[in-house]
Amino acid sequence: MDIFAPRHLLIILAIVLLVFGTKKLRTIGSDLGSAVKGFKDSMKGGEAEAHAESASASAPVNQIGTQGGEVHKEQKTAEQSKV
Repeated sequence: MDIFAPRHLLIILAIVLLVFGTKKLRTIGSDLGSAVKGFKDSMKGGEAEAHAESASASAPVNQIGTQGGEVHKEQKTAEQSKV
């Protein structure tokens, strides 16, 4: 005999509805959903930061001294005036 048979789950759900009520369960559900969404967003942000840090750490430094081949406008104009 299963502990989580469908009949048992329905009985547990009915007891929870009687104890907490539908309004309280709705509030708990929305709070739990927003917490999970916030957790997922922070995990994605952490992965993006880690990826950006590893990419910037491995980017070569060019002659001008910027990482990743970025050249600032001031440096471009200085180079053009030399030519």
